[in-house]
Amino acid sequence: MGTVGKALDILDLFTHRQPSLGLSQLARLSGLNKTTCHRLLTEMESRGLVEQAGPAREYRLGPAVLRLAALRESSVPTRDAAMPVLRRLAEATGETAHVSHLVAGRLQTLAFCYAAQSGMKVMMEDADFLPFDATASGAAVLANLPRGEGFRLAASARDPDALHARIEDCRRNGWAETHSTMQKDVQGLAVPLFDAGGICCGAVAVAAAAPRMTPALHATIVAELIRAGTEITALRGGDLPDPIATLWRSAAGKDPK
Repeated sequence: MGTVGKALDILDLFTHRQPSLGLSQLARLSGLNKTTCHRLLTEMESRGLVEQAGPAREYRLGPAVLRLAALRESSVPTRDAAMPVLRRLAEATGETAHVSHLVAGRLQTLAFCYAAQSGMKVMMEDADFLPFDATASGAAVLANLPRGEGFRLAASARDPDALHARIEDCRRNGWAETHSTMQKDVQGLAVPLFDAGGICCGAVAVAAAAPRMTPALHATIVAELIRAGTEITALRGGDLPDPIATLWRSAAGKDPK
């Protein structure tokens, strides 16, 4: 792996749960020796990508990351464009709605929205990575990637048989579903999103409290997800592949011509 790749891997180690990390932690988590890790951090610090703070002088993400994020969102709006759709999805279902995108072989939460009418809700965090084998979003993405790439990303699944069953269900139905795989008593449903080339680039999902799930709510969530998936794909300038468009029209009760 080259120097740039090593530096980017270090940046990926910062999370909501670990927003600040010391040199020894970063070296251990990255698999680099401390000398190499310190050299890379020093270079990134000089560019504002990381900074040191606090009495322990731990590292955290630097202000240059904000500029990059702002530039990306202004030129290719994804989060802001998705938020009105997520709000409607959350209000229509009464459950937590979220959207994720596929980046370098990993599925990352881009945005989420809570339903105002729900006291008990499934909690989310921005920028979290979603495991392919434990989320409806993951199954929806894997089911709609080229099979070779899908198999590669699914290779580390803890329960390959269960994951492959979810993938096949998604290919048959047009939407994916999980039960208590990520959190107990949480039922997830998701549909894929597509880019301008008709390639799957993420998912939009609803994370529902399983005790509230009824056949009527389930049908509402599926219908609203299809609507949201169609809207977000269009907002991104994407194109639904014919098989997905046919499945979604059929699920919505329309004649798939």
